[in-house]
Amino acid sequence: MLLPLLSMSLLEIVIALVVAGIGLYLINRFVPMDGNIKKILNIVVIIVIVVWLMIELGAWDYLKKIKT
Repeated sequence: MLLPLLSMSLLEIVIALVVAGIGLYLINRFVPMDGNIKKILNIVVIIVIVVWLMIELGAWDYLKKIKT
């Protein structure tokens, strides 16, 4: 089943994404650091958010069941 019972409501997921986006924006805007470090930070945060969303929406379990 691709969309099992969600542990978080859609509103909570959207709020978490907005908070993460605002936090990343504030870090990028106001914390002085090298541009390469900012790029790495952005990539890591995006990967973490995508994996978290996949887990919340049940797609992670679906992908784990695919046999290569």
